[in-house]
Amino acid sequence: MSPEPTAKDPSTAPDQSHWSPRLWGTLLVLCAAMFLDALDVSMVGVALPSIGTELGLSTATLQWVVSGYILGYGGLLLLGGRAADLLGRRRVFLIALGVFALASVLGGLVDSGPLLIASRFIKGLSAAFTAPAGLSIITTTFAEGPVRNRALSIYTTCAATGFSMGLVLSGLLTEASWRLTMLLPAPIALIALLVGIKLIPHSAKEENHRGYDVPGAVTGTLSMLLLVFTVVQAPEAGWGSPRTLLSFLAVAVLLTLFVRIERRSPGPLIRLGVLRSGSQIRAQLGAMTFFGSYVSFQFLATLYLQSLLGWSALSMALAFLPAGALVALSSTKVGAVVDRFGTPRLIAVGFGLMVVGYALFLRINLDPVYAVVILPTMLLIGAACALVFPSLNIQATNGVDDDEQGMVSGLLNTSVQVGGAIFLAVVTAVVTANAPEGSSPQAVLDSFRPGLVVVTAIAVVGLLITLPGLRRSRSRDSVVVARSVPETAEDRVPVRD
Repeated sequence: MSPEPTAKDPSTAPDQSHWSPRLWGTLLVLCAAMFLDALDVSMVGVALPSIGTELGLSTATLQWVVSGYILGYGGLLLLGGRAADLLGRRRVFLIALGVFALASVLGGLVDSGPLLIASRFIKGLSAAFTAPAGLSIITTTFAEGPVRNRALSIYTTCAATGFSMGLVLSGLLTEASWRLTMLLPAPIALIALLVGIKLIPHSAKEENHRGYDVPGAVTGTLSMLLLVFTVVQAPEAGWGSPRTLLSFLAVAVLLTLFVRIERRSPGPLIRLGVLRSGSQIRAQLGAMTFFGSYVSFQFLATLYLQSLLGWSALSMALAFLPAGALVALSSTKVGAVVDRFGTPRLIAVGFGLMVVGYALFLRINLDPVYAVVILPTMLLIGAACALVFPSLNIQATNGVDDDEQGMVSGLLNTSVQVGGAIFLAVVTAVVTANAPEGSSPQAVLDSFRPGLVVVTAIAVVGLLITLPGLRRSRSRDSVVVARSVPETAEDRVPVRD
């Protein structure tokens, strides 16, 4: 009997230019998990009004239907990424996907707010393990270069496609029952799990002779959980309130303790030396500003279209559809574009498109012509997402050893989620501060504009972060990824920005 295939088999094959059905199947299973993560986030946002009405939830409680997922996802990504490296990527991915399916069923059957919020937290927790494990399976299965770039462009495209389809599907399903929006991911996750058991290659666990970094795992997870919780609650509690300030102080103390532990640990949860790479830092900060600006824009655009203009959930979803369609149609092409131009150029161009798109949305009025006022922004944002998100994933994982792919994947996903939580809270605070005393539609519209200016400014910051990478790309310098042990010739890893 032939031995079980391992994650290294495909990547060590002499030719991966023509993917086998098994390799395609593996990629599709991983894409399904990414698709579900994005689908779940967008669907619940549209269904919130119906959930609140049926379960009798207050606005503050209803917020936690969304925030509970963000808390579990953003707070446990670092742990999820390292767990994939240490316990086996396949095992972590499949177990977490099964938990996601069960939590989806639970969320669709509950009849109380606390149970619904608990199911959302469990789903976020499971996604915190499937996301970095799935990304690291790809980066250790597909050889670095054009083959991996193509796989990552398809994989990351599924997030945007899932988000766009979630908006449309939720608009349709909520008409029947909000419970359908909770239940829909369950059968998809179950099918992906069954197929994944058969197709996903076994991966050897990292040889762990240095023990498990339990103190780092505890302090790192607690700091991320508290950070996300504090940011989510700050708009309601007040940014200058004693509660918020003390929470931020506690986060700073925990992060300081976490860094000290990681610097001394023989087997750290996060090897801090990886952050000495300029390419890695730009990828992490770029992910924060990219997702932070987009989720904030989507929040404001939803308020504008549904609350102010009175559009239905389905009409609003269709308004966003061109952006998602553009990303989906470009999924198989982005990898080749990355091969030709490199990630820094594509990220810079993408951020430039986002800046223009957000700035154009400042023209909104109380009687907009969709094709003239809204559609150009959607198309520009769609093009930006198609360029930026795959490029950030490629840049973050290039030049990283296989036994640290889960760690870097968890770090990147943490940047995405924390960036989204922080910048959304900031934009919400700006809009709230400018909220009119009266209720005239024009006054409400005017209160949105400062928030849109902040969204545009976040995208500008993302563009500025990318620019140094353009200079390094032109000079073709290599980047030293420092390790926590004395440097040897093997520690000098050339990384293409």
